[in-house]
Amino acid sequence: MGRGLSLLLLPLALLAAPARAGGGTAAAEGVQIEVLHLPEACSPKSKKGDLLNAHYDGFLASDGSKFYCSRTQNEGHPKWFVLGVGQVIKGLDIAMMNMCPGEKRKVTIPPSLAYGQQGYAQGKIPPNATLIFEIELYAVNKGPRSVEAFNQIDKDGDKKLSELEISQYLKEEFARDGKKRHPSAHDEILADIFKKNDHDGDGFISAKEYNVYQHDEL
Repeated sequence: MGRGLSLLLLPLALLAAPARAGGGTAAAEGVQIEVLHLPEACSPKSKKGDLLNAHYDGFLASDGSKFYCSRTQNEGHPKWFVLGVGQVIKGLDIAMMNMCPGEKRKVTIPPSLAYGQQGYAQGKIPPNATLIFEIELYAVNKGPRSVEAFNQIDKDGDKKLSELEISQYLKEEFARDGKKRHPSAHDEILADIFKKNDHDGDGFISAKEYNVYQHDEL
């Protein structure tokens, strides 16, 4: 993905749990979630496999210093990523479940769901660091991992997705969303999808490779 999103890439499995609506704080698999703002019309709510568009700032809990700000990356464009598939650290995959467009959250993520004992020197994150993120979510789109989306993409019904099929699907989703975004977003997301899912390297992503039949959300 882009430079800003790549800071948070870590291929970890999802540990999903819902956040509690309202202004309180909820614990989800060790992640503390505080809802700062909840729109009156809270729909759709994000789920695993959705394509999200968000801004977020990252802070070290130990001293409050900021180590990341999406608004200073990629000309200030919000970041696009697929939720729950390891494109961001595990704690963010958890923290952004059941979140709606316009919602703002402050989340606290323990080291075990962030960068653990090794830390992340390039991102100025020390070992065993607890992280705090302030998140503003702008859009929730059906990502290419939902069953519905898989069937929509699979135009010829052969149970596998070509690069052309996924490319066209992303273009249609972006057009429906109507948000301004960096021109490179489409190619970056497309390349990332194939990198993480075309396990046999045949240029197609099968239903098994996308795991759509093993999880209802997918």
